[in-house]
Amino acid sequence: MDPLEDVLALVGATSSLSTAMAAGGRWAVRFGPPAGVKFNAVRRGGCVLRVDGVTEPVTLAEGDCFLLTQPRCFTLASDLDTPPEPAGPIFSAAVDGVARAGTGEDVFLIGGAFSFTERGRALLLDGLPPVIHVPAATPEAGTVRWAVEQIDAELRAQPLGGRLVAEHLALVMLIRILRLHLARDGGSGWLAGLADPVLAPVLRALHAHPDRPWTVAELARVASVSRSTLAARFKEVVDRGPLEYLTGWRIELAAERIRRSDDTMASIARAVGYGSESALSVAFKRTTGLSPRAYRSRARR
Repeated sequence: MDPLEDVLALVGATSSLSTAMAAGGRWAVRFGPPAGVKFNAVRRGGCVLRVDGVTEPVTLAEGDCFLLTQPRCFTLASDLDTPPEPAGPIFSAAVDGVARAGTGEDVFLIGGAFSFTERGRALLLDGLPPVIHVPAATPEAGTVRWAVEQIDAELRAQPLGGRLVAEHLALVMLIRILRLHLARDGGSGWLAGLADPVLAPVLRALHAHPDRPWTVAELARVASVSRSTLAARFKEVVDRGPLEYLTGWRIELAAERIRRSDDTMASIARAVGYGSESALSVAFKRTTGLSPRAYRSRARR
């Protein structure tokens, strides 16, 4: 069981590609907060990225890419002294899929966004920094560069099914960026737990058998550590206890089935590890603020 694959499927991760941008001379473009998780890749030239709430700007070189994990305004510019123009009019005037800023085409960027189901963003992105920068000079970033190059090629050549291929490649790029971040920075949260040698086998076990009546003692045996060590490590890295995490994961599984199926609440409760519909209802409302039936009604509206 691969928990990352498990969660990506559950949260309904999809990708969409946006209009490319060419720029030259002195220029600056101000973007509003993206609706999804935004990414851009520099195919030619270089520029500066400033994200609201992040102290240090990021210098982007040719081949670099970045991922914005939170809905924050950001600016791309030749330099930070140039007054920015709003992105809306520039992208509305795009020709042949390319928006233009400044004078000339010294810089060329392609980009897009990833979107998730209602509860997916917090589940997948918990603990990540607002911006993840992947420099072209990083040897491990080779596969990310390859995905970007293939996306660019598909969009330029426009073969049959090219846009669908490009969107699938963008999803591959998201996974690669998340892997690189874990390998480089670690951090905290659920994703960091996947890279932790103590917690990774426990997370795999919980995802493989969420309906099992797990105890901390059983999970500690999976990790080959003591109960106190497991509890402390889970709290330190994932910021919650193992059974608290299990409850959250069961609720996510239940929410997905409630949204997408006509299964009875009793059958959903059994499938995700609750002995009765009432037990599921209590846990579900405590986590989401809605009863399962109210959640289904809202989702279908």
